[in-house]
Amino acid sequence: MREIVRRSVRAILFDEHDRVLLIKRTKPGRDPYWTTPGGGLEPTDSSLEFALRRELREELGAEAEQFSQVFLFSSPAGEGVSVQHFFSCRLTRVDENERNGPEFSDQSRGVYLLDWVPIDRIPDVDLKPDALKDFIVYNAESLLSV
Repeated sequence: MREIVRRSVRAILFDEHDRVLLIKRTKPGRDPYWTTPGGGLEPTDSSLEFALRRELREELGAEAEQFSQVFLFSSPAGEGVSVQHFFSCRLTRVDENERNGPEFSDQSRGVYLLDWVPIDRIPDVDLKPDALKDFIVYNAESLLSV
């Protein structure tokens, strides 16, 4: 069994219009791509949900409710494996002025734009990882009913 070298949490975050709130990443020398908000677990995080709530406040200035873990994705990372826990949840508040963290202070990391994408338009964006995009496309109805 390979060692888990990174564990992270991410949100499939729906607004009141059933749009998915994604982050459009633009990095120098690379085509734009989309990702879900979230990030790595920290030693002070008491649970996966706690970590995701923290990440949503940092990356989006957001609060959410109705957290339900719906997808798990693992991929090779160095000598081990990276594990991402994906939660479906509902956005209750967002304030872009409250966004903070290294993503916004280090220009070399590129641009992080918020993008509200209707769930039926997910096939049109380059959402990473590809397995998540497929999961959302094939499970859209179920995700919206959570």
